[in-house]
Amino acid sequence: MIRRFLNKNILLALALGACLPWQAQAASYPSKPITFVVPFGAGSATDQLARALGQGITEETGDVVIIENKPGASAMIGASTVARAEADGYHVLITTNTSQAANPHLYKKLSYDPVKDFEPVTLLGTGGQIMVVNPSSPAKTVEEFIALAKKQPGKMTFGSGSSSSRVAGELFQQMAGIQILHVPYKSNPAAITDVLGGQVDMMMADMATGLPQVQSGKLRALGVTMLTPSALAPNVPTIDKAGVPGYEMGYWFGAYVPARTPAAVVDKLHDLLVKAETHAAATRFYTQTGTHPVVSTPKELLAFQKAETEKWGVIIRKAGIQPE
Repeated sequence: MIRRFLNKNILLALALGACLPWQAQAASYPSKPITFVVPFGAGSATDQLARALGQGITEETGDVVIIENKPGASAMIGASTVARAEADGYHVLITTNTSQAANPHLYKKLSYDPVKDFEPVTLLGTGGQIMVVNPSSPAKTVEEFIALAKKQPGKMTFGSGSSSSRVAGELFQQMAGIQILHVPYKSNPAAITDVLGGQVDMMMADMATGLPQVQSGKLRALGVTMLTPSALAPNVPTIDKAGVPGYEMGYWFGAYVPARTPAAVVDKLHDLLVKAETHAAATRFYTQTGTHPVVSTPKELLAFQKAETEKWGVIIRKAGIQPE
């Protein structure tokens, strides 16, 4: 009996002792620079948002936030980097539905598990896309683009640097009844470069990447992917009204840390990100890109991600995309 009592108390003491380092770490978090891992290239919408939020956290805490771009493989490289990182809250995946909801339906095998390998922190925003072509394109409207594609099936191209961009293009061709060739890129800015150069005929770009090129006259906008016009481009019709009834596509941003990150650290990071959304740099990003700022609890993000994974599966199957 005495031995059992002692053993039980020794085990309890060991368990409590094991918790103390994490409690101490959570109390002092952050005590060193946080790294935001962005699974897309510099200049992408996700990169712009990460930098804006990082600036907000720096203003709040005085600590530098490092931005580490890990583009490629449809966000798998960046997601895998965070999945394998130490679970201490200092490596944060600033990502989109590409890595967390769409990829499971686009690839037969992933280098990470979108649910089991991460602790969700918070939603960060939602947005829409814009259909752009080179100004030299004969297509001045969505209907004219569809007519051109029907005259030369399989010869026209569209570029993408994310699953959101790719699925938007695939769904467009499926609903419009055309055949256009998909050209993949590591990130949306890289795809935009080839649309600017005339190597690619069309792209469904996120507003942060595509709209500045439209506003400067370097690209022509044919439509937006939302069901309502964008306040930033009120003269650009919705694709739904411009020739493809029922067409709609959007995307979302979220923050994740490695699985088994202590809940107290997740909570502190959550509060930092929520506050960062209200700082000037983030407010500028949301305003200038037409992105809607959104926050959530970790549990709400997990439930949202599950629903989005099912939704993207339906969209991808409807678009006829076969897993690679």
